[in-house]
Amino acid sequence: MKEILIISNYFPPEMGAASNRIFQLAKSLSEDFKVTVVCPLPNYPTGKVFENYNKKETMDNVTVNRLWLYPSKSKNKFVRLFSMLSFSLSIVWYFLWHRIPKTVIVNSPPLFVAFTSLLFLSRKKHQLILNVSDLWPKSALELNAVKKGFGYNLLLKIERYNYRKADLILGQSEEILSHIKTIVPEKETLLFRNYPDFEPPKIETKNTSTLGKIRIVYAGLLGIAQDIVRLAKKLDYSNIEFHIYGSGAEEESLKTFIESNSELPITFHGSVSRAVLHQELLKYDATIIPLKHRIYGAVPSKIFEYSRLGLPIIYFGGGEGERIVKQNGLGWVAEAGNYNALNAVISKLKLSDFDIDSKREIQKTAIDNFDVSGQLERLISKL
Repeated sequence: MKEILIISNYFPPEMGAASNRIFQLAKSLSEDFKVTVVCPLPNYPTGKVFENYNKKETMDNVTVNRLWLYPSKSKNKFVRLFSMLSFSLSIVWYFLWHRIPKTVIVNSPPLFVAFTSLLFLSRKKHQLILNVSDLWPKSALELNAVKKGFGYNLLLKIERYNYRKADLILGQSEEILSHIKTIVPEKETLLFRNYPDFEPPKIETKNTSTLGKIRIVYAGLLGIAQDIVRLAKKLDYSNIEFHIYGSGAEEESLKTFIESNSELPITFHGSVSRAVLHQELLKYDATIIPLKHRIYGAVPSKIFEYSRLGLPIIYFGGGEGERIVKQNGLGWVAEAGNYNALNAVISKLKLSDFDIDSKREIQKTAIDNFDVSGQLERLISKL
């Protein structure tokens, strides 16, 4: 059986879209290939290594090798950089002492992890596949996480090097592939979206609000890109309740805001497993998917996952994600960053907009159009 190595900065038991995406890819490929995943010891998003995790284990027929890193969720960019570099060094050590399969899938970002892997393996006649989920450093610039200068220019050079060294580039959005083609127009690319692969639930749950309000939920990372604290501050609560699940850099700020504004109908539920979350989400009328800014190339995987649950979407992020929600009739959109426009959209919503038939139609659209098996077959044909 042909072997494949997947290199990723995220993997279960870590929660979030990146971890789910790589696990699903590895699990799906394991039906036709012998798959090994190299990842750090689990530490995201807490910045501390989880307890009771061995460096090697098997999950759903996938061999997982967990390497040392210096974990951190520090806001200090030098500490974060050292954390990324520590995993890169562990990868080099792994390469030196293990036989590496001919086919290697490298996930990016982080750029340094991808750069290290491609630099080391490019001279050894491997088939190198770069799986790009975000356009760094472009996205970092749009989020004001970096500024133009020497560091930014260095990241640009690393990004271009990574594209040049890959034999095949996977992109999770059409915008990502368009950007890559401006740099390496001759390179073979493949659109590989983050479609979920779980049994769609039967939709029966009705609104359970005791206030007669629309129950809106956000579930995901509480990070800079989502700006959940500002969203909580800006929402008009006249006809909604707001429920939040997740963890991340803004978690403590969010808790402080909720405690200081106890009169607002906001509930923070913390972080739960994906399986539990799917059951929880069925209780709500709609989900909101926000981005602080319109980020070129970003298509939140929540669009595909939550529509498969039959959950109507209020999309507040612009770009390709907005087009997908509109074209597939998955819900409503508001201009990214325009809270007046968002509240205007929400003010027009009625409980009757969220009946069971509407949710079932959204679920059917997701099942019919977001086909994980089709894109997997296209990838396998190139391996």
